[in-house]
Parts: sequence; C-alpha cells; structure tokens
Amino acid sequence: MPNERENLVLSHAELAGGEFLESESLAEERLPERQYCVFRAGRERFCFSVLEVEEVVDWPIVTRVPLAPAFLMGVFNLRGTIVPLVDIAFTEGRRPGLLPKHVVVAALKSDSQRGDLRLGIAADEVIGTYSATEESMLDQAPAEVPHCRGMLRHDDRLALVVDLRRLTDVFPVPVI
Repeated sequence: MPNERENLVLSHAELAGGEFLESESLAEERLPERQYCVFRAGRERFCFSVLEVEEVVDWPIVTRVPLAPAFLMGVFNLRGTIVPLVDIAFTEGRRPGLLPKHVVVAALKSDSQRGDLRLGIAADEVIGTYSATEESMLDQAPAEVPHCRGMLRHDDRLALVVDLRRLTDVFPVPVI
C-alpha cells in the first residue's frame, strides 16, 4: 500500500511529465525564426540574413576604380582579399564629403556559373540584428527596388530584405 510520500513523488513525476508534453506542444506552435542584420544606407533601411553577412567593418581605405559605374564606390583590401564596395543608396545622391561609416561584407556562395563573391555594401549605420518569424516578413518589395525580395517588420519600422543574387544582377560588379 503506497503511503503519502510515494503519492507525492508520483504526483510530481506526473506533473513534470505533463509540463514536458505541454512545453513540447508550445515549441511546435512557434514558427522558425531567422536572424537579420539591419543597416541604413541613405534614407532606407536594408537587411541581410546573418547567414549571408561575413562581417561588418569600419569604413576602410577605398581605392576608386577608373570609369566605374556610379554605384561602385571602389574596392578595398580585407585581409588580403580585394572586395568591391557598392553603394545601394547611390540613387538618393549622397552629400559630397559625407562618407558612410561602415561596410557590411556579404558573401554570395558559388553556383555553377559564378565563383564565390564577397561584396561590401556601404552602410551609414548598422542598427543591429533582429530575430524574425515568417509573420514579420512581407513578401512584396517596392517595384523600384529590384534587388530586394521583401520587407522585414522590426521596431515598428520596415527594412528592405536584400537578395544578393538580384543585387549582383542589378549592380554588376567586375570580377576582381
């Protein structure tokens, strides 16, 4: 015949098992989260998946490329690798002498046609990283921004989600 102590132990074991099952069901209900690096270029906020961002560096010494398109600010040396630097906010017209403060270095993994590409994106401000679920994402991006695939809601603001493949199509950088 079980005594009160055994009943108490049994009750705790049953309770713990019930809580475990309940926490499993809560985990199943949660949508998967992705993290994004949000930054400002010009007046717009943009973001990349953190899986695409290699690093964020302070503004480097930039070497201008003669006869380069307006969006290509130049190239810079990142620990022995030459990285092209693109200004995705060049259409807004930056004030002369006012350079961005950071570079978001993103990596585009190779496919059958191209090799791996590292690309620097000029950023006036790096806002931070944000976790987001699919509910926070809007699938439509403005038509006048062809290098974006959607928008991310964060802090009651919107950031344009940059698609690196589209970015290299819209802003073709020479292979260096």
